[in-house]
Amino acid sequence: MALERKPANLSIDSGLLEEAKQLKINISRAAEQGVLDAVRKERERVWKLENAEAIASLNEHFEKEGLPFPEYRGF
Repeated sequence: MALERKPANLSIDSGLLEEAKQLKINISRAAEQGVLDAVRKERERVWKLENAEAIASLNEHFEKEGLPFPEYRGF
């Protein structure tokens, strides 16, 4: 299944662009990967913020009670 792609205008440091071209880097794919990485990172940051209370609660529980099923842990 092919992904739908749309053209986008970007401003990139001219020296970096020239070096990428000399190294035969596919600029579009590299930019797409960079945006994908940024989106993933931001989604993770937002998820952590949205779930901070639950994470803190679980951490507090495990600090008090320990981890469950100690007989099955290999560490």
